[in-house]
Amino acid sequence: MRKLVLASASPRRADILRARGVEFDVQVCPLEEEVPENCGVLYMVASLARQKAQYVAKHVQIPDAIVLGADTTVCLDGQCLGKPRDEEHAYQMLSSLSGRHHSVYSGVCLIDIAAGREILFVRESKVFFKSLSKEWIDSYIASGEPMDKAGAYAIQGGAGCMIDHFEGDYDNIVGLPADDVIDYLKQCGWDR
Repeated sequence: MRKLVLASASPRRADILRARGVEFDVQVCPLEEEVPENCGVLYMVASLARQKAQYVAKHVQIPDAIVLGADTTVCLDGQCLGKPRDEEHAYQMLSSLSGRHHSVYSGVCLIDIAAGREILFVRESKVFFKSLSKEWIDSYIASGEPMDKAGAYAIQGGAGCMIDHFEGDYDNIVGLPADDVIDYLKQCGWDR
């Protein structure tokens, strides 16, 4: 069986793959993420996923491995909301999302080292927030959960109750469109 190598330290991506019964190794890209200024969100998430996968593909010691790199961001009105810098920034993000909808984009890059093949794609899901009170936002921030999440929330965590509904792939919102990834892995000759 060919080995899958996840080029990500994200526990959420690892959990998504494990929930599907996918076995994998983890090798993290230590490089600082770089994208050109003023590039579009689709280019950004695809580029970051590709950088991670390409780095690991060059350094992995498994000659027939398939490397998986991914990047996810939250966008509201064309602005990307990364991870909050501090609690005040998290409050600003959650307040701006309150009562509105936004998009979550995941870029994914698969590199089949043996075949010299690369697959790069982006998926979008839409998330519709309920109106959030100041007290609820303060309480959620106090939990610490939003501090390492794009957009300052985790749909799979305490923020699940502030979501009215979503359109698209739930796993994409968490951080990895697993069904698409598995379909592309099979095209590379991978079998779990």
